[in-house]
Amino acid sequence: MIYLNGSFIPIEDARISVLDRGFIFGDGVYEVIPVYSHIPFRLAEHLRRLQKSLDGIQLKNPHTDIEWEKLITQIIVNNEGEDQSIYLHITRGVAPRNHAFPKEVAPTIFIMSSPLIAAPKELIVTGVSAITANDNRWSRCDIKAISLLPNVLLRQMASDSDATETLLLRDGFLSEGSASSIFIVKNKILLVPPKSNFMLPGITYDVVLELAVKYQMPYKIREISENDLRSSDEILLASSTKEIMSITLLDGKKVGSGKPGEVFAQLYQHYQNFKISIMRRESV
Repeated sequence: MIYLNGSFIPIEDARISVLDRGFIFGDGVYEVIPVYSHIPFRLAEHLRRLQKSLDGIQLKNPHTDIEWEKLITQIIVNNEGEDQSIYLHITRGVAPRNHAFPKEVAPTIFIMSSPLIAAPKELIVTGVSAITANDNRWSRCDIKAISLLPNVLLRQMASDSDATETLLLRDGFLSEGSASSIFIVKNKILLVPPKSNFMLPGITYDVVLELAVKYQMPYKIREISENDLRSSDEILLASSTKEIMSITLLDGKKVGSGKPGEVFAQLYQHYQNFKISIMRRESV
């Protein structure tokens, strides 16, 4: 069951006009919200990022946070599984094809649920592989826009190489992954690339920093050069659906010892405990 423009319907019955600006121009934004035990994880933060994305494309938010919460809750109830991934998608709506914004057009609102599948335990033990590529996307990567063709092509590069992710380098510095935030570890210090318009402000990025502060793990927010990346002791991947994973192979070469490191192990366990505590608190 999905939500489309005011109705809860089976996904097979969903219909959207070919003149929708999301279809014609990729004119819209989206959010992906993990759900654990029927409870949306960090919903307020996701809705705050959604608002920033809408502001970035000058599209009025069609709902209040309370209204979004009710819709998302209903989608969760209407679909099976305690753990779900909620996809929320808003376009500027249906209008004759013209680059300029149409006036007084209702936005298209689409919400669906997919199973949230945890990373296989063996990948937590072994880590995953990644490749690097030039970050050739536009300069407003801080907007979570539905026009994701550059990210799709960059992720496909990883898929073609049997890798999990593509790490992006812009002017010699790490920005992020094609669909994730990236951190490195050098000399047991977690190094975090600063937020900018060249990267998405990740929800899990913020959680990782909160955990580092809470558990007094040394960290620095600074630019990470390509040399930093390639000489790092650990590389960590973080996203709402993948949570935290260790990259142990980069461009065919071992990262550090070639196994998940100590900082990853600590952050992974802290994240699992944090997630459980949040769910317990919000379910009361």
